[in-house]
Amino acid sequence: MRSPSADSIRHDLVLVGGGHAHVQVLTRWAMAPVRGVRLTLVVDRPIAVYSGMVPGFVAGQYPREALEIDVRPLALRAGARCIVAPAIGLDTGARRLALEGRPPIAYDTVSFDVGSTVAGLGLPGVREHAIPTRPIGEFVGRVDEELAAGRDRDAARIVVVGAGAGGVEVAFALAARLRPERAGRVEVLLLESGPRVLPGYAASAAARVQAAAATRGIAIRTGTRVTRVEADAVHLGGGERLPADAVVWVAGAAALPIFDGSGLETDEGGFVRIRPTLQCAGRDEVFAVGDCAAWTGPGLAKAGVYAVRQGPVLAHNLIARTRGERLRAYRPQRDFLSLLNLGDGGAIGTKWGVSVEGTTLFSLKDWIDRRFVRRFQVLDQDGAVTPDFAAQPMPGGDMLCGGCAAKVGESSLTRALERLGVPSHPAVVLGLAQPDDAAAVETERGEIVAATVDSFRAFADDPYLVGRVAAVNAVSDLWAKGVAPRFALAQVSVPEAEPARAEETLYQVMAGARAALDADGVTLVGGHTTTGPELVVGFAVWGFAASADALIRIGGAAPGDQLILTKPLGTGVILQADMRGLARGEWVEAAAASMLRSNGPAARAMVARRPSAATDVTGFGLAGHLGEMLRASKGSAVLDLAAIPALPGAVALLGRGIRSTAHPENARARRAMLVEPDAARPEAVDLLFDPQTSGGLLLAVPRERSPAMLSALRAAGDGAAAIIGAVAPPRPDGALIRVVATR
Repeated sequence: MRSPSADSIRHDLVLVGGGHAHVQVLTRWAMAPVRGVRLTLVVDRPIAVYSGMVPGFVAGQYPREALEIDVRPLALRAGARCIVAPAIGLDTGARRLALEGRPPIAYDTVSFDVGSTVAGLGLPGVREHAIPTRPIGEFVGRVDEELAAGRDRDAARIVVVGAGAGGVEVAFALAARLRPERAGRVEVLLLESGPRVLPGYAASAAARVQAAAATRGIAIRTGTRVTRVEADAVHLGGGERLPADAVVWVAGAAALPIFDGSGLETDEGGFVRIRPTLQCAGRDEVFAVGDCAAWTGPGLAKAGVYAVRQGPVLAHNLIARTRGERLRAYRPQRDFLSLLNLGDGGAIGTKWGVSVEGTTLFSLKDWIDRRFVRRFQVLDQDGAVTPDFAAQPMPGGDMLCGGCAAKVGESSLTRALERLGVPSHPAVVLGLAQPDDAAAVETERGEIVAATVDSFRAFADDPYLVGRVAAVNAVSDLWAKGVAPRFALAQVSVPEAEPARAEETLYQVMAGARAALDADGVTLVGGHTTTGPELVVGFAVWGFAASADALIRIGGAAPGDQLILTKPLGTGVILQADMRGLARGEWVEAAAASMLRSNGPAARAMVARRPSAATDVTGFGLAGHLGEMLRASKGSAVLDLAAIPALPGAVALLGRGIRSTAHPENARARRAMLVEPDAARPEAVDLLFDPQTSGGLLLAVPRERSPAMLSALRAAGDGAAAIIGAVAPPRPDGALIRVVATR
């Protein structure tokens, strides 16, 4: 929501992938954004891994976080919107990028920095049993798992397939990592189909690798082709079978299928051809860099150094294209200093055909790599801003929260309704006289119609995500009453200063809404659109109850009932932190996954076991919605602070003083709370007031049925569902909630 003002947007620039060049584009854009250009980053995961440090991670020289770049806060500092979805294709005629699981997005200019995959994955057994080194992020995770799983084995035989630079470094790294753990009972075998290791490198470098491998007990076999991989063996041409506890697949680079059918010119390997300006051959509006691109003319090796050095040229040319200015030519170095990590504190360096080895070279490589990664690490593992970014302000300044955090406070709503008075009608089953999550009326034919309406200001720059979450949130009120929603009407306010893009925005919103409504069996039957200062999305939803008694009311909780919460808390503070560029990408993705999860499965599990009372937890926070339940039930409650589930990062962010803009109003509920001294961690207590967007269900369940209810909820997919407290009789001091901490 920090993109250029809608009235100035004249160009959509889309970056696909968070590779070494694109992170430099984002940094450049953060320092000097271009007016009138909307920048969008599309990635399949918010964490990019710096390939140059992966062997060091495998060897145990670096913790995982040292080589990770969280591109989401970096993108937000550039004023870019960030879409987390795999890009799967390109329609160059319509200028649309196809995404997995959601509609395509439009572009005026698009740039690809998506890397490559590993060759040979189609060989029998490779996908099932080998560990490919790409995608790099998945490889890092697999290495962690495999090393942990193999710690109980006294000995290990590791086969590394492919003796290019990557294979050599991985083989040396595994030997360095595993030998100390197993007292030397580790065999590492490096296989190469060509005549020697390090094809394309100087002969002197290959000779040094051979010698270094011999001193470390790493076996090398060249001229050997793998034909099949099994769970415990590698098969070679000629019928030879080699036992293997693990197989790491580093057999060269292969093109990703993203350019298939795009009409872009590719080389024989499927890599898209680019010109010196880094534009694709025949397409001025499409750029590509790094391993996914093929240089027109003499070929370039697939090496991360090229993507790093293409970054500044790409950043200049993307800006120049949006301004209609002259583009620069990228001139690759034909020789560069190559540093191979040997995993044990040494490295081999080669340039101009000369090779040397030593610990000083590793120190140089370590300094270069760490310096590069730190340039783009906005947040540390705890979410604190790193020193390099501490002095750089976020664009756009402070902003009001969107989502359910944008609701008018509970006390303001209550006072306004009290001033209106409550009209009565005999057909009303649930209404203002007995406030609940939804309204319900009885028709003349005896049908019970339950209905609700909900809308909120956009909480992100992604209209598809906003539309989908808004739909999930709107139907939640009916699910909380045990009613299956059936029909919906949409109400969308499109930014008035964006007339040329209104249709696209509306299409993305409604595509997201349809994805959510269709999954819940809800038919969208119409709606209304208008223009306004910002994107606002809402829905009126209705369904049918079998009878008035079938409705699960917000009142009815009885002393002794246990309180069950189905989703973790924390969306309010995470969304606020994200707006300020202070939330790690993995935290935002966890929050998005929670918001996108329908309460339908939980409601079906709930109805079958009949709770005493139920509500959903949204903008008023857990304390506010629990307070509504307790007032309607004329009771109080004891909450176990230690049992309340929280989204990753939520408590840490609250501990740093970050709050949703609705938090202060929600925190008024503390006046009706008694917090025991042992539960007085401020950030944990503050979680109770955090406004939730598309939050979970809060159930009061008779104690004898609560274990079965909890098991059913978890089996239905709400793995974080937890018993968080119990209902109690009214307190003499009038407090609604007593907060304790049992753990």
